[in-house]
Amino acid sequence: MTALPDAPATNSQIIADYRAKTPASAALAAEARELFPSGVTHDGRYLEPYGIYVTRGEGAYKWDVDGNRYIDFFGGHGALLLGHNRPEVIAAVQTALQDGTHFGANQEREVRWAQLVKQLIPSAERVRFTSSGTEATHMALRLARAFTGRRQVIRLKTHFHGWHDHVTSGFNSHFDGAPTVGVLPGVAEGVLLLPPNDLDAVAAALDANQDIAAMILEPTGGSFGMVPVDGAYLQGLRELTRAHGVLLIFDEVVTGFRVSRGGAQAHYGVTPDLTTLAKILAGGLPGGAVVGRKDILDSIDFAASREQGREKIAHPGTFNANPVSAAAGIAALQIIADTDACERANGLAETLRGKLNAVIEDEKVNWAVYGTFSGFHIFTNPRGGAVSPATFDPADHAYDELKSNPPGLVNKFRVAMLLNGADFSAWPGGLLSAAHTEQDLDAAAEGFRQVLRMLRQEGEI
Repeated sequence: MTALPDAPATNSQIIADYRAKTPASAALAAEARELFPSGVTHDGRYLEPYGIYVTRGEGAYKWDVDGNRYIDFFGGHGALLLGHNRPEVIAAVQTALQDGTHFGANQEREVRWAQLVKQLIPSAERVRFTSSGTEATHMALRLARAFTGRRQVIRLKTHFHGWHDHVTSGFNSHFDGAPTVGVLPGVAEGVLLLPPNDLDAVAAALDANQDIAAMILEPTGGSFGMVPVDGAYLQGLRELTRAHGVLLIFDEVVTGFRVSRGGAQAHYGVTPDLTTLAKILAGGLPGGAVVGRKDILDSIDFAASREQGREKIAHPGTFNANPVSAAAGIAALQIIADTDACERANGLAETLRGKLNAVIEDEKVNWAVYGTFSGFHIFTNPRGGAVSPATFDPADHAYDELKSNPPGLVNKFRVAMLLNGADFSAWPGGLLSAAHTEQDLDAAAEGFRQVLRMLRQEGEI
């Protein structure tokens, strides 16, 4: 018999009940521990004693190998605005699969896909597909340096842009800009980390440094608004960067086609020079893109580079604009363009935030739930201050407080939520889809109530 995965010793009833409810997931996790570091293939899926193993999804739900159903607020890491297995998307994928999964050649679907992106995203004069959001932000920074001839990039603390070497510091650690393990000091030195929501700091940096090529940020704030920004801040950045000849890059990997059909840039009326996309872009399949001004993307254009006498940026990529991903992307984006999917998800999230805060008030817990658009964040009050949902304002709290949690609490919270039929993300919080219903929100809120009582019983709150 395969041993269960290692986990810290615990007398938690929450953990014991979870193990009893998920034996098949436990068995698979034991096998996975012999194959993958920590038994997972994505850091965000790490959970102690182990995460659930899912067999299928439908609409707002997913089922694990033990037959347990969960209301899904994980949302495919943000990719599933339309929920699981949207029929039109699945039909498009099935047709594409019958045609073939890879041609090593140009194909019609990539053209139709890019046309929809250009139609929806204000900054998209030109489109270059990639296989992931990390690849897209990597290419965007390279494009910026090539176009401007400058070397440095401004990033904001707590903002996430993937896992390549230029963006590993300052997301949830190394806020001093020091390189994370495995990253060369010279690469880290090419990145200037600034505090979020501080236009004066950006202005001072741009005045003092003439070698800044670009500024990249999440346009709703770090982790989809966990450390939020507003439209006035974005407009201020647009004016500052333009005045200094610095490219403004919006990382809309999460926000693209979610905040609105045209992403955060359309909602706020602020058009960046470059935009990075992924997740919803490919309808739940792998795929990303960097889009933006034609003159900047000319750096990967054969003819334009030759005519300008510039070295072309090489950009291969075996799965760029994969035909099956393109088919899913076309179907999903067409639905988003033609329906109220974004508005519905945003409205449902607002309702859920209210329901969760009502539970917090009833249970007299010093937490708060906040967020914008289709997301929600649970502030677990790591410093133990006086917090009330009715008066909570994330702007009153430092970014490092918003991004931290009492040790071990979130892990147990997530396990308890699974026991009560809902899968929340690790920050903790989640994302709504157009497939959720009012009944789902009521069930999640009642599950949340039970979780708070369970955590109180175990002395966690």
